Amino acid sequence: MTVMQTRNPILDDLARVASGAAGVVAGMRREIEAQVRHRLERKLGELDLVPREDFDAVKEMAATARAAQEDLADRVAALEARLAAAVAPKAKPRPRKAPVKKPETPPDD
Repeated sequence: MTVMQTRNPILDDLARVASGAAGVVAGMRREIEAQVRHRLERKLGELDLVPREDFDAVKEMAATARAAQEDLADRVAALEARLAAAVAPKAKPRPRKAPVKKPETPPDD
């Protein structure tokens, strides 16, 4: 009966090299991602963009102001209607006068 050898030093060395290479590749990936993120943040900072939180805050303020403006417009329309109803019965229509025509003057020669 033959017993197979389960430990091969060459395969163990190859496995360690592959494992080490995978670790190096993962480290390189993290470093590249960090560099890309840093450069992207720097470029975006140069573009003078606003942060998302500031944008959302201003958007909410604008929506609130718009709703208040619409409420005020409705109130003004209601007040104008009440004013027109209160003034309308008291006002008497004035008779219109025919426009007066001026006599034509001959042109100066």
